[in-house]
Amino acid sequence: MIFKKLVPSSLLGRSIIIIFLPIVILILVTSIIFYQTSWSIISKRLTESVVADINVIVKLINQNLEYEAINIARDDFKMKIEIDNENTIDSVSFEKQRGILSKRLKQSLINLDKPFVYDLNNIDNGVIINIQLENSLLKINVDKDRLYSETAFVFLLWMIFASILLLFFSYFFMNKQIRPLKRLAIIAEAFGRGLDAPELKATGANEIRQSANAFNQMRARIKRFLKQRTDMLAGVSHDLRTPLTRMKLQLSLLKNEKAKKELELDINEMTAMLDSYVSFVRSESPEPIENLNINKILKDMIKSINKSNHKVEFIEFDKIETSGRPLQLKRAFQNILDNSLRYSKKIIIEISLSKDGIIIVFEDNGPGIPANNYEDVFKPFFTLDPSRNKLKGESGLGLSISRDIIRSHGGEIKLDKSKYDGLKSIIQLPI
Repeated sequence: MIFKKLVPSSLLGRSIIIIFLPIVILILVTSIIFYQTSWSIISKRLTESVVADINVIVKLINQNLEYEAINIARDDFKMKIEIDNENTIDSVSFEKQRGILSKRLKQSLINLDKPFVYDLNNIDNGVIINIQLENSLLKINVDKDRLYSETAFVFLLWMIFASILLLFFSYFFMNKQIRPLKRLAIIAEAFGRGLDAPELKATGANEIRQSANAFNQMRARIKRFLKQRTDMLAGVSHDLRTPLTRMKLQLSLLKNEKAKKELELDINEMTAMLDSYVSFVRSESPEPIENLNINKILKDMIKSINKSNHKVEFIEFDKIETSGRPLQLKRAFQNILDNSLRYSKKIIIEISLSKDGIIIVFEDNGPGIPANNYEDVFKPFFTLDPSRNKLKGESGLGLSISRDIIRSHGGEIKLDKSKYDGLKSIIQLPI
């Protein structure tokens, strides 16, 4: 679980980790091996060389050649020495030293077979070594270049610099490769919301080009299918209105009142069905996206309700302005409101903002819908009325149209049981 939180969620971040993580591991392994082998060997050679020079100085001092020893140490060995005849090794104390250099220096100084102490804390000013001679204390300041090689650290710095440079180039090239995928995601989302998304230009690697071409083909097929369906419904609705008009004229001449009444019911039923088809076709027709106020749309719908027959309460938690197709959204809200008006007397409408976007809730005190039919009522031409009496306004397309409109705006609509024992319709829309 922790590993999932550490791994970036973006493809760019994960691609860089796939490339860069082996480089980091390589640097760490190389550094460990370097310090375990190369740096240890280098330190051993340097300390042995310094101790050999110190041994020469000690021999010169034992032969009473202190002046020569000081000059040789300064000119040839890069050391500054001082002979202290008053103090002993016991009067000098340094902190305990750690590290490879300290370990190798200690191993080499032991070969002198004399008491010693050393200090590596301020290596930039030199390494201080105190050695107890027979009658004096030899104080030595060894230049850091004799014991410390900066080549190793330059090597590590170059590796780190090269890794950072590689990371920069990896980010640059991977970002360029992933850019077409980001464009594909944006255009696909826009197309999914019903926007007139442009055709995607095929660029990048072969796999990305194939994805772009597949999306373009899918986009063309979907648009062609939607146009054919819309044209078919529009044509059917238009063609059927002419014979219906003739039937109404002929009906007015009919003298049999019983047959006339039955035919009027059938004609009115067909007219209601055609009106639903036209409404469905309108929801499919293109409409420009505009800035709109959701609160105002809902308030305008409530104004047209007959308050003597229905009690409508509108609760505004937030004032919401967004973008969308105003006529389509109004049609979607109106279909849901009409269902509540048809079967209930009390309706509560709430609008608020959440982390998921805009939340609009319609609740009523009507008979509701069985839970097992929550999804069925969104199917085209589905109705809960066994008689399928279209005179009640139940064409079976209202909720289907509403869901299509809401989904075309990138949202979703769900049904639930109302706290007033009726139906609760929850609409979620992006900002």
